[in-house]
Amino acid sequence: MDLSIPEFLNAQHSLLVFFLVDVGLGGGAAALAGRAIAATWRPWWHVVTSMLLLGLALRFIHFSVYASAFLAPHYYLVDTAVCLFAGLLSFRLKRVQQMTTCYRWINRRAGPLRWRSRA
Repeated sequence: MDLSIPEFLNAQHSLLVFFLVDVGLGGGAAALAGRAIAATWRPWWHVVTSMLLLGLALRFIHFSVYASAFLAPHYYLVDTAVCLFAGLLSFRLKRVQQMTTCYRWINRRAGPLRWRSRA
């Protein structure tokens, strides 16, 4: 696959559109979804399935608003990767908060993304 940076930016229209739609809208929605999934004590793979659908929604936004390619697999993977990163990070932060506040007598915080047993 021969893909150059100018072609990528031309197909995406600009880096500003990428940050606005993917990082701003997609990352924000993914962070809220990841936190909500963790708050209801569901497993982490629910975040993955949700982010696959959110990546498709972001592709549709690019297609409908900015006239970009809708069924472009490499752009879908980029959109989904941004969503997965934000969603899983938010999920983990919320899960650490839950485990250290709900089970304070068992666990203590061992960093922003970890907890450990008090014993």
